[in-house]
Amino acid sequence: MPKRVDHEERRTQIAEALIQVAGRRGLHAVGMRDVAAEAGVSLRLVQYYFETKEKLLFYGLQHLTDRFTARVGARLAAVGPDPGPRATIEALLLASLPTDPESRTFHLLYSSYSILSATDGALAAQPFIDNPDAAENALTGLIEGAQAAGLADPGADARTEAISLLAMTATMGTSILVAQRTPESANAVLRHHLDRIFTASGHTAPDAGQRKDANICP
Repeated sequence: MPKRVDHEERRTQIAEALIQVAGRRGLHAVGMRDVAAEAGVSLRLVQYYFETKEKLLFYGLQHLTDRFTARVGARLAAVGPDPGPRATIEALLLASLPTDPESRTFHLLYSSYSILSATDGALAAQPFIDNPDAAENALTGLIEGAQAAGLADPGADARTEAISLLAMTATMGTSILVAQRTPESANAVLRHHLDRIFTASGHTAPDAGQRKDANICP
């Protein structure tokens, strides 16, 4: 009896190969033949599942996003069952900084995807991500919730702070990649701004799930 093929597992295997080889060589330099060799399958099989390089890239982006979501979830689980708004934001932001091989690959490839989506016609014809404002909306909601609970500066504009934190993290991630800044200094900058936002009556107000040292280290 022929072996039953798990097609989703095979797609994931190929997407993982794309991430691995692109993490070493850069997304722009990767072809379907390279991915096939990395996955240990034939080029024909890669073409069977994805037809074009653009379709493979979009599936790879989704796989990369799923890995990032799992990484954030693991960080939150390590904090405890009720991490609170500050610790949740900290876990989200620190997970995206390139401080270890996995997060370095994530930052490098996610940045490459965004650049390619702006310059490649086939990629530009489709949205880069399904919900580009998801992270911004999530951070805004967390800050607003903290304000309502008396854990954050009531005078701060939650959306502006969310946008600033995300932009700052992305920029510092690039500075880590090019060795301009160390992960430790980037973490310190982020926590400085979180200390500024998460205050009550002018004093830092750690939420219930936040550890005393706020040390969610990569």
